[in-house]
Amino acid sequence: MTPALAHLGEDRLIGLLTRRWPRAGGRLRTVALGVGDDCAAIRVPGSRRLLLLKTDAIVEAVHFRPGETPSKIGWKALARCLSDIAAMGGEPDAALVCLAVPPETPLARLRGIYRGLGRCATRFNVALAGGETVRARELSLAITLTGWVAADHMARRSGARPGDALCVTGRLGGSGGGHHLAFEPRLEEAQWLVRHARPSAMMDISDGLASDLPRLCRASGVGARIDPDTIPVRRGATLQQALSEGEDYELLFAIPPSRLRLIRRRWPFHVPVSVIGEITASRGIRPPLGSHGYDHFRKP
Repeated sequence: MTPALAHLGEDRLIGLLTRRWPRAGGRLRTVALGVGDDCAAIRVPGSRRLLLLKTDAIVEAVHFRPGETPSKIGWKALARCLSDIAAMGGEPDAALVCLAVPPETPLARLRGIYRGLGRCATRFNVALAGGETVRARELSLAITLTGWVAADHMARRSGARPGDALCVTGRLGGSGGGHHLAFEPRLEEAQWLVRHARPSAMMDISDGLASDLPRLCRASGVGARIDPDTIPVRRGATLQQALSEGEDYELLFAIPPSRLRLIRRRWPFHVPVSVIGEITASRGIRPPLGSHGYDHFRKP
């Protein structure tokens, strides 16, 4: 019997669907980094930079409430993709927007959504280059975003090594109180990190630390030892929310202790960096986080 999605979970589903995808383009092997990281990275002949590709979607009643402020919906739609560009250490470039919408939707609501999109694009220097509109039963926005990163600066989930310090930016948990609609992707912070501190591995926290830390460890072939008392929890949130609620959009990265000293001396941002543990040679997370983060298909 074919297993239901609720039994597979999101990670296993992606693995099954993409296992036999072709990796080459024409005569050139153009894909420098594909499925399994925050963005795809494409080699550009004659360039020292890699083209970053990201696509993401937000759906009414899944990522935002039906009565949500329209401009906040637009901001979130683009900012989610920007957070993944940040996770690679990249700079965003241009976006395409696919709007799926019920025909009875008031025009004023759509104008509000696009005002939020426009504000986010202006704030982070993104060109809104085009897109598509289509009739649907519920409102959703799918964003395709391009970006660029120097090949020798690109961060990825693999690369963490035993002894690395494990760090997060900002604070975690409590995103349902409004953070998930108003966060700022850590683009400037990530670009500083890849240029000056060179993390061994990095990703953004979108599904919760309990889901995203194991992904970084699996990609790197390592484990982690965590001190729960050092996890930075957003005011009003609980440690459980910091582990599993998701939609924090902070950076999670591993870095050799010698470079950690550089961050402590020269970090130029108001956003704090917290050391929450270290990378270990033995697989698994210790102590067990006791929960999984957000998964679109897993049963509660």
